[in-house]
Amino acid sequence: MATISPKSITALKFQIVEADITPPKGIYSRNWGAAKFDVALGLHKPLIMSCLVTQGDDGTLGAIIAADLGWWKNNDDERDLRTAIIEKCGLKEQQLLFCLSHTHAGPSICANDKDQNGGEYIIPYLEFLKNTATDSVNQAKENLIDGFLSWEYGCCDLATKRDLNLNGEYLIGYDPSEIADQTLLVGKLNDADGKLKAVICNYACHPTTFAHENTLISPDYVGAMRELIAEKLIVPTVFLQGASGDLAPKKQYVKDPEIVDANGRKLGYAILATLENASPIGKEWRFDYALQSGAPLAIYAEKEIRPSQIFKQLKFEVRIPYKKLDSVEKIEEEFNACEDRVMKDRLWRKLNTRKSIGAQTHAVLPVWIWQFGEAFIVAQANEVYAIGQELIRAHFKDRPIAFVNIANGYLGYLPPKDLYGKDIYAVWQTPFEKGGLELLIAEVITRIEQLIATS
Repeated sequence: MATISPKSITALKFQIVEADITPPKGIYSRNWGAAKFDVALGLHKPLIMSCLVTQGDDGTLGAIIAADLGWWKNNDDERDLRTAIIEKCGLKEQQLLFCLSHTHAGPSICANDKDQNGGEYIIPYLEFLKNTATDSVNQAKENLIDGFLSWEYGCCDLATKRDLNLNGEYLIGYDPSEIADQTLLVGKLNDADGKLKAVICNYACHPTTFAHENTLISPDYVGAMRELIAEKLIVPTVFLQGASGDLAPKKQYVKDPEIVDANGRKLGYAILATLENASPIGKEWRFDYALQSGAPLAIYAEKEIRPSQIFKQLKFEVRIPYKKLDSVEKIEEEFNACEDRVMKDRLWRKLNTRKSIGAQTHAVLPVWIWQFGEAFIVAQANEVYAIGQELIRAHFKDRPIAFVNIANGYLGYLPPKDLYGKDIYAVWQTPFEKGGLELLIAEVITRIEQLIATS
């Protein structure tokens, strides 16, 4: 595991506000092609929006909104929401990260679904999300407290590889032959007296425990994780979905809530284990001296450290090519002629993605990097494969790196180029040509190196 630099402890002001964003009963919530229903029949656990506002010593503000929602089928919906929050909260574009947990048991957040069964609730729900987020940011801004942000690496084996090659056919499900990235990054937010006030969980694993047979609105495993942390530590948790493009729980696609909750508790206990022997705020476990015994011993001890006050924000763009895509007209023709419920659902998603792309031949992927001392949050809109966060963390092995999927928009998967040509869902679903992930990784590494050089 990486050795954390003492400057990963940052002095800042912060506040966190939680809000219940459970949708109205009857909203359109069909997220699986194989589902035989359009509207959820009940509630497993409430959906939560967590808003974390931080402020550097120079007055720079940053707002991270983490919501128990799935993904954006239409980026116009996301842009309208984020633009309204920015304007009403007096922020700049680089100062807001709107991150989705990627639950597959939530409501539709696509205005284009308004004509579906239960679709009449979607546009009012989007307005509700906008107002809730705006109120949460402004409330947090008005109640900032002095404190510290620090980080601890841990591990959790909830995530497994999910591109299963079964006799030459690729399925999306538990692959026991491959080892998944089990990295867990936990952020601690302590007040000026050292009391823990909130936890950040950055972990990569698809929330697909509930699936096509489930009829309940749910945050999936994130809900039980959050409840466990609240019970044991009496603090809220901000969940940031990691680079989970090829990661999911071993036990998934079920309708049993206990399996969902067991997955969440597994992650929750991993967070608690990571925090169990963390150093106190203002100290770090460092080498002290060598002691000659039966063997030469390296003696470590808690050492006083000085927190960093660095808080920087950067937004940039990475240009990657699109595949040669079918026209909107052709996809619409296929959609209108299709009578198979599963295939029709797949074509509907493809159509929304194609409309978002328009006549562009290249995607311009926005990326946000926030620097807290020697720690970095990298946020982007797509479903990056785990190798993305693994390579970036390996390059900066002495620094905490939080990598976030589905932040500030959504388009598709970013699998590694060596998978192109294989009949894997993420490869044929994505609108991006091969090599896009590698371009993103290289550019993120370059930008972080530039931030370090100017710090």
